[in-house]
Amino acid sequence: MGSTKTKEITAEPTQTQESTASEKKLASQKKARVRGKKYKDSLTKVDKTKLYTPEEAVALVKETSIAKFNASVELHIQVKKEGLTVNVSLPHSAGSSKIVEVASEKTVEKLKNNTIDFDILLSTAEMMPKLVPFARILGPRGMMPNPKNGTLIKSEADAKNFSVDDLTLKTERKAPLIHTVIGKVDMKDKDLLENLEAIISAVNKRQVVKAYLTATMGPSIKLLVE
Repeated sequence: MGSTKTKEITAEPTQTQESTASEKKLASQKKARVRGKKYKDSLTKVDKTKLYTPEEAVALVKETSIAKFNASVELHIQVKKEGLTVNVSLPHSAGSSKIVEVASEKTVEKLKNNTIDFDILLSTAEMMPKLVPFARILGPRGMMPNPKNGTLIKSEADAKNFSVDDLTLKTERKAPLIHTVIGKVDMKDKDLLENLEAIISAVNKRQVVKAYLTATMGPSIKLLVE
């Protein structure tokens, strides 16, 4: 069976190469079709060679958002080193609702079934040993409770004091990149700017190599960080 399979693979190398080339061309055509007229029109409003001040960038993000819904305002940062983790408390709600769960026996049962229907997990010290076996599931998602980001609480009653606007920002696993949301397009410029400033300050301006603001559906705007 092994030799037969080898014959089939080597018998038509030209066809395989042509097939690969066709697939690449098709993929390229699909990518080209993603950018519609509205996006192209919004792109003409952005000078790719310019560094925009935070005030200019926020205004331009709103102007170039082509979504029919209330889009998020995203911040993408390239920093100088991998493995960077910072905590920041946003002065204004980023506008996205998050489901907060306090770890219980019911949570453990859900995790056993690989079910995660919450965004943030809080836990008391008593429940932590029962969550340890699921660290491989919770850890990569940034959901493992710990005292650094305030998700380890003394009692269930303390859950009411937890703020979903307290963020833990991490670089990607193998790249010095941070992605987060600073708010929604319909927020006041002042509130978006204050959230942006809080995040940049937490990351540390001297760590920032490049930073971009963009709406969920809109072009990237290069940010001046000084």
